[in-house]
Amino acid sequence: MFLALRRAVEAALSDALGDLGLPTADLGIEEPPEGVDAVLASSVAFRLAGERGTAPPAVAAEIAAAVDPAGYEYVGDVEAAGPYVNIHPADAYYDDTLAAARDPEYGRLDDRGESVVVEHTSANPTGPVHVGRARNPIVGDAIANVLDAAGYAVARHYYVNDAGRQMAVFTWAYETFGENELPEPERDRADYDLVRYYQKGNAFLETAAEAEREAVEAEIESIMRGLEAGDEETYERVGAVVDGVLGGMRASLGRLPAEFDRFVRETRFLRDGSAAAVVERLRESDHAEREDGAWVLDLADWGIEKPFVFLRSDGTTLYTTRDLAHHEWKFANFDRAVTVLGEDQKLHADQLAAALEILGNDAGRLTSTFYSWVNLPEGGMSTREGTGVDLDDLLDESIRRAREEVESRLDTRIRDDDLTDEDVERIARQVGIGAVRYDVVSKQPAKAITFEWDRALDFEAQSAPYVQYVHARCCGILDEAGAPSEGTDAPSTETDAGTVGANALGTPEERALLAVLARYPAVVEHAAAELAPHRVATYTRELSEAFNAFYRECPVLSAEGETRRARLALVAAARTTVANALSLLGVAAPESM
Repeated sequence: MFLALRRAVEAALSDALGDLGLPTADLGIEEPPEGVDAVLASSVAFRLAGERGTAPPAVAAEIAAAVDPAGYEYVGDVEAAGPYVNIHPADAYYDDTLAAARDPEYGRLDDRGESVVVEHTSANPTGPVHVGRARNPIVGDAIANVLDAAGYAVARHYYVNDAGRQMAVFTWAYETFGENELPEPERDRADYDLVRYYQKGNAFLETAAEAEREAVEAEIESIMRGLEAGDEETYERVGAVVDGVLGGMRASLGRLPAEFDRFVRETRFLRDGSAAAVVERLRESDHAEREDGAWVLDLADWGIEKPFVFLRSDGTTLYTTRDLAHHEWKFANFDRAVTVLGEDQKLHADQLAAALEILGNDAGRLTSTFYSWVNLPEGGMSTREGTGVDLDDLLDESIRRAREEVESRLDTRIRDDDLTDEDVERIARQVGIGAVRYDVVSKQPAKAITFEWDRALDFEAQSAPYVQYVHARCCGILDEAGAPSEGTDAPSTETDAGTVGANALGTPEERALLAVLARYPAVVEHAAAELAPHRVATYTRELSEAFNAFYRECPVLSAEGETRRARLALVAAARTTVANALSLLGVAAPESM
């Protein structure tokens, strides 16, 4: 509704300005500041005051008087308030919001006819996912969800780095060391089992005598050359390691959950010859030159000082070369590409974009979004010597703490629901994992964050449990009223969209909640346009605050007649909108807590 109202306001103001002989560019439409009784406001009077030769309040009054709301969808009263033109919605705006927000598809925008591939996580398959990298799958998955809701055809990709020196070292170590030379694995899973070989191999190379190290380096070089040459036996040897580690990593990511449509292997661009073709095309570029036997690109024209190496002196390609072929493959199959990267990859992203332009691509089709690291507070978790904290550790700890909080609330009778042990465990998982995801995604990605347990699991603060509790409360109210469960098509005489209007919802709290509900599709649109899922998290807090204010001031189950039916419909609308918004963030919406 909000998007439709905004379009109507733009048309109404443009027509009024045209009638007054004033320019219609830059209408200055925005949400009014807190405390202003309007849904939208225009600051255009500031821009036009000089042209009119009078003060902004006088210009605002002239414009407001020239706007005729008739014929503009949802536009109600238009009035001047100082230098602003304030717009109030018509009654139909609230009626349609109340109906639309109960639709399970509320917030999904029209199909844009544009495909987007979102590549995220893509951690090297050398061991379990580390907590420092946990922000990538959480932010990446949320970006993909937001783009999908905004009407894009989204493909979620994981780029598997299964070529290069790291995988050659890993393969050599796996084939060299025996179980009796390794410590016990930390978990009974393939990635935890195999990482021991990688760690052992690197430790050996750091301490081995020169002659022994040279012999090992020759074996590692042989594996790398086998990959480069397309040797099937080498691919199988490396694949045995990669597949095992990747399977374990997928299990960790699945707990978030972060799912992928496709795992694109780096070696495919060696196998199909596209990496080699990229090398030949770059060599012919005016920006290519030799440096100590290697081939590099001089990217000074792009303001990049560091040369971009695309072919080693021994004639083998690099990750960067294969990544160019990878991105050209993306451009051939999708309209746009979005990549989620750590902040340490900014130089690589700039070099990649410049090299893509040299190859004749429109680098504007690629957007890289960067995230900073996730840190844990000192003493927040035990850290096993030499291994750090893995994503599994973080999730286990969060579920444990959430379970303690849920059980504490039961013990102190904050909630007196008859919850079974299975219910407590389900809620602990939903709240614990939801707390991690929400706390991470609610921050702007470029800012480093420290994960703090007390804040993330605080049921009373602006956290995942705070928002989840609103959904559970909505479900409880509707369940007690005999309304249908979420996601069902069962009829309900009290919340039927065809008969319940917003005319009975006249209190400030009811209107404020309706106004927040109406904004949800616009939040989705803005979050998608800016690749900023934290905007959805901010919205869920605003929606929760508006619902809690309504719940405090407006009795639902004890109300009567049309007021009761309208308030139940408003609760149903809030339940659906909270659930849909949380789903974009990858956070569960519990029906009881």
